[in-house]
Amino acid sequence: MSYPTIDPKAEALIFDLDGTLADSIPVHNACWHEVCKAFNYKYNEQLMFQMTGMPTRKFAEYIKNDSKCSISVDDIMKNKQALFISKIGTIKPIEKVVALVKQCHGKYPMAIGTGGGRKSVGQMLDALDLRKYFDVIVTADDVENHKPEPDTFLKCAELMNVHPSQCQVFEDGEPGIKAARKAGMMVTDVKAFY
Repeated sequence: MSYPTIDPKAEALIFDLDGTLADSIPVHNACWHEVCKAFNYKYNEQLMFQMTGMPTRKFAEYIKNDSKCSISVDDIMKNKQALFISKIGTIKPIEKVVALVKQCHGKYPMAIGTGGGRKSVGQMLDALDLRKYFDVIVTADDVENHKPEPDTFLKCAELMNVHPSQCQVFEDGEPGIKAARKAGMMVTDVKAFY
């Protein structure tokens, strides 16, 4: 069984949350199905793979535009977030990536760089008992431009006081992988370790 490894040039580590540390994608998909069912829209799970790492608002905007429903983007978002928070306790860690976090704790500065909102991110980290391992947490609420733009990861590097080129990002989503590359960081696609 192979595990993700640290690049010898890495001085700091940045982890995405959904789909990287937390096996939360099935829960997100289940919530979107339930929210969309209320206004007879068939949610396509491919959207999660295309947009993973982007904030909930982007998903809600896409669904609103595609469904042409009368519900506001804010209400779609609120309904989805409330449902997700009610199911947080069912989310499991992605063991191989979490094992790496535990192994590197105290040896490298570590950050979370996620497209999730601060409230749900905090609750998920607490539910998985992971918050204590991270020096920095950057959420969708902390940057203006989200993945695939590099701002989330650049903010992590800045707050850890480490040059972007010395940061290694662990990601599962294409927007996040693009963001890490744009930031000039080393990147590991964790999907190989599921």
